Amino acid sequence: MDIDFPLILVIAVFVTGLIALADKVYFSKRRLVTAEALGADASEDMIEKAQQEPWIIENSKGFFPVLALVLVLRSFLVEPFQIPSASMEPTLINGDFILVNKFAYGFRLPVLGTKVIEVDDPARGDVMVFIPPHDPRYFIKRVIGLPGDHIKYANKRLYINGEFVEEVVLDEIPKNAPKITVYQENDYPIQQYNNSPSRGDGEWTVPMGHYFMMGDNRDNSGDSRFWGFVPDKNIVGKAFAVWMHWQNWSSLPSFSRNKVIK
Repeated sequence: MDIDFPLILVIAVFVTGLIALADKVYFSKRRLVTAEALGADASEDMIEKAQQEPWIIENSKGFFPVLALVLVLRSFLVEPFQIPSASMEPTLINGDFILVNKFAYGFRLPVLGTKVIEVDDPARGDVMVFIPPHDPRYFIKRVIGLPGDHIKYANKRLYINGEFVEEVVLDEIPKNAPKITVYQENDYPIQQYNNSPSRGDGEWTVPMGHYFMMGDNRDNSGDSRFWGFVPDKNIVGKAFAVWMHWQNWSSLPSFSRNKVIK
């Protein structure tokens, strides 16, 4: 079962903030009145106990500013994200930890995703984090088709608006018996398996307000070729940097892959 962390965070901020506000407006004053009513004969321990904050108020007042700061940073500025699959190889590999710019494409309300301030639109070639139309989890792919574009993918070749997107061979892996070929497509790398059939062939016209997404690992990516277009309201942000690589708990974190994402 997937956990909706943004929703949980919003609820936690609302509840702790409401409790802290209620204490400031009402409960703290009530405790003060109770302490004063004890009279001059009351011991310091009795007065201190009367003024003591209940644990739920004490914890709410402590957690609220921290949770609110996390909500602001995560919702409007930068959010961390871990690459869960090989679909973006060779650009990003399983275990990469990346940073996502949440305001690159506009300020959006947390949970709802409604854009409240326009900043910029996704550009072709951007690596974008989004929620696909068929799955509530975050996905990361590259923007290939913009609103109004005609996309064709056939025999492992990409055409945009009727023009073939040129490919230049960058590498073959392994050298002695290549199974994977890495190409330069525009200003970013993609890879294809030499002995596998073409996947997801077809033609699409991107509707207005939507985007066509593809993984850089063209023969191992579930993307818009299979589940359709990404609406603007489902955009999370632009991936801009790798800050750590950590494959699993049995390995040590590495910073050798730290880079700006292109």
